[in-house]
Amino acid sequence: MNKNLWYKNAVFYQISVRSFKDSNGDGRGDLRGILEKLDYLQTLGVNCIWLMPIYPSPLNDDGYDIADYYKIDEAYGSLDDLKELIKSAHEHNIRIVMDLVLNHTSDAHPWFQQSRSSKDSPYRDYYVWSDSNEKYKDARIIFVDTETSNWAWDEKAKQYYWHRFYSSQPDLNFDNPKVQEEMLSVARFWLDLGIDGFRADAVPYLFEREGTNCENLPETHAYLKKLRKFIDDNYPGRILLCEANQWPEDVRPYFGDGDEFNMGFHFPVMPRIYMALKKENFIDIKEIMQRTPPIPENCQWCTFLRNHDELTLEMVTPEERKWMWEQYAPDPRMKSNLGIRRRLAPLLDNHRRKIELANSLLFTLPGSPIIYYGDEIGMGENLDLPDRNGVRTPMQWDNSPNAGFTSGKTTSEFVKGELSYEYVNVASQMNDPDSLFNSMKRMIAVRRKHDAFGSSSMEWIDTGNSAVAVYIREYEDDTMLILNNLSGSVQTLKLPAEYQKSYIDLFAGDSHIFNEELTLQPYAYLWLQMEK
Repeated sequence: MNKNLWYKNAVFYQISVRSFKDSNGDGRGDLRGILEKLDYLQTLGVNCIWLMPIYPSPLNDDGYDIADYYKIDEAYGSLDDLKELIKSAHEHNIRIVMDLVLNHTSDAHPWFQQSRSSKDSPYRDYYVWSDSNEKYKDARIIFVDTETSNWAWDEKAKQYYWHRFYSSQPDLNFDNPKVQEEMLSVARFWLDLGIDGFRADAVPYLFEREGTNCENLPETHAYLKKLRKFIDDNYPGRILLCEANQWPEDVRPYFGDGDEFNMGFHFPVMPRIYMALKKENFIDIKEIMQRTPPIPENCQWCTFLRNHDELTLEMVTPEERKWMWEQYAPDPRMKSNLGIRRRLAPLLDNHRRKIELANSLLFTLPGSPIIYYGDEIGMGENLDLPDRNGVRTPMQWDNSPNAGFTSGKTTSEFVKGELSYEYVNVASQMNDPDSLFNSMKRMIAVRRKHDAFGSSSMEWIDTGNSAVAVYIREYEDDTMLILNNLSGSVQTLKLPAEYQKSYIDLFAGDSHIFNEELTLQPYAYLWLQMEK
């Protein structure tokens, strides 16, 4: 594949910088901590890191409330630390993407403070102000647990300002050309430092129009195309990854004609992987993949099992949401907004084969996979912590005090119980050939060798057994047959005649002719390459 399309077969790794590794003993993870762990990430096999926000912030929304777009929060280090991290990561053949938060700032941002200070301020028009809180009534409220309106009254400005997330995150006014230019300048600043692209946060909400739900508007797409062109013209090979929690047909326009986003998260496939495991039936995955429209050749979906937010259930029916809560969130503390605030291992009962099977689906369905830090060792969550902090606990490096995360006193609580660092940590798993870490490492290595996994082609194979997801992935003359047993019992199936051929088992390395009945152990998976 073209080297500028590197992202099509990449394996991404998402890092909460504050929680990953502390290099100076102040109890908070930092950029130099990641620098210390690049060898580990290279060993795991990932080839792109996504850094969650490292900008100065009051941290009302874990850094997605930005107080300065051109600085790094001192807790994480300096611009020189970032430059050194980028340089060293590139020497490890690892790229780095950062969060670009276009839609809103923190209310602590100087732009907002000046905006509210006077109607004559040059920054007044950087935000969306109104005398009335009745405008844009068709826009939904996203943080239903905490917000009752998308408007907030500002006593100093004597007006309402518009916000789609927390009221401490006023929305920028993209109808102002100065704001549009400002955000291109922000992108330029970080790309000049050498980062490989951005995960663009909350992009459906940039513009507001009366009589619409203020999402996915034509004006939004026009601006995002402008941003992409700016990056392609000046920084070829760098990427834009779209965060739009929408149905696949509504995300499709964000790829444009291959001239808007390079990548887009496929949100709806994620809950359906969990649905399939509980129902022991692949139909929910098949339906959403068949509903996923084709995308331009230079674009790619991004898939994930878990991330830093709740496991979102926005893209399921109300009945399915209720069922998912019953199945996966029996304790009321596990719920958050329209989702579930839990990590991968506890969601799957810390059942090793289920965890591996979920990853087999992640690595073989169309799209480039993202691993959330710690999921490669089966880290747990801490439900005693508020909001989404329960899934953002410190990385568990070893079983020494404070998990090898810090030499000081940690500012965050660790996971407790059977998934705590005494039992689940990197050091013990790297030394154990049968560990989850080493299984993940093998899967990543196999996936990265085959362009078929980075292609967008997928064909479902009907074997008459709904408990086993069977599909073909191919690119040019590289053809993969993938089988995933979603059930906790032994399953047998017979391949249709045209697929009864000779295959190489990509993990065992041996060759098989499949013309008899095939038997799969509970939660077993097979990645087979058709012999030419």
